[in-house]
Amino acid sequence: MKKHVKFVALALSAVMLMGLTGCGASNEDSKTPDTTKAAEENTTAPATNDTTAAASTDATVLKLGTTVNEQDSFQVAAEKFAELVEERTNGAYKIDIYPNGTLGGERDMLESMQIGTLDMGIITSGPFINFSSAMGVLDMPYLFANNEQAYAVLDGEIGRELLDTLEDSGLKGLAYAERGFRNLTNSKKPIQSAADLDGLKIRIMENDVYTASFEAMGVNANPMAWADALTALQQGTVDGQENPINVIYSYSLWESQKYVTLDRHSYSTAIITMSADVFNSLDADTQKIFLDAAQEAAEFERAWVADQESTQLQAMKDNGMEVIETPDLDSFKQAVQPVYEKYAEYADYVTRIQEVIAGM
Repeated sequence: MKKHVKFVALALSAVMLMGLTGCGASNEDSKTPDTTKAAEENTTAPATNDTTAAASTDATVLKLGTTVNEQDSFQVAAEKFAELVEERTNGAYKIDIYPNGTLGGERDMLESMQIGTLDMGIITSGPFINFSSAMGVLDMPYLFANNEQAYAVLDGEIGRELLDTLEDSGLKGLAYAERGFRNLTNSKKPIQSAADLDGLKIRIMENDVYTASFEAMGVNANPMAWADALTALQQGTVDGQENPINVIYSYSLWESQKYVTLDRHSYSTAIITMSADVFNSLDADTQKIFLDAAQEAAEFERAWVADQESTQLQAMKDNGMEVIETPDLDSFKQAVQPVYEKYAEYADYVTRIQEVIAGM
């Protein structure tokens, strides 16, 4: 209080005003830790009011990584999954999506999930053989003839059984989204039959079954991460690669690739995967929400891929790619028969898969 104040009423008012100001400062201080946490978790969406700030602070934020860009079907699946989880947990869980390999390559992300430094990812089927040998059966060449056959197996008993084998490696497979049927591209010549592949340098996924399959067709197979593959294609250190139509389109591969062969040599899944430790930390009801949301997101993404495919194929042609739509599939299938002999450990699974397909 100032030394020369003459009016007691003014002095009392000043004291009361100071007291109110002090209470306000105390409340802000008590919020500081949570506000800082919210800012660290979501710097791009600052709270616009106290209710929003409280919801952001209270939510458990999970990170989900992919190696693809925002135009890819993985992004479609990730966004749908995040939307469903947030809605069905009433905002208790929020999923932040990190595309473009910002959290590492696919194998890197799986290893991060194993040790609990990454919560989730959408990962193509290729790397999973390194974490569960049984998963390699899904990479066997020409295992499925169409999408319906693949869905019947993946969404049934066999698919769930295979996902459960990942738990021994600290991973929880939630559902199978789709990368799709993989096709060949190259910069050298049109590929009409398996014999035309002899000697070509083709980038493939980091997967032993893929390596064996392409070597059986006479390819100089080059396993590498996708980010490295893009550079190799641009620099011409590899002649080609193999991927579904949606990848060829979303990465504008016509800039380095002239020829496309729709041989559909493998149906590639995209597994919505979670750290087993994180999944096991959820209560049973929340676990079911995550599982159901993943399945719905997977089916939503599959439908999106199907809707886009014809348009994307036409865009590839419009950008100068020569598309071989009816190659000699028998020659490819015959060339890869030694792969089935080499991986005899998959014989039981192959038989069961064939039985499901026969019963459709």
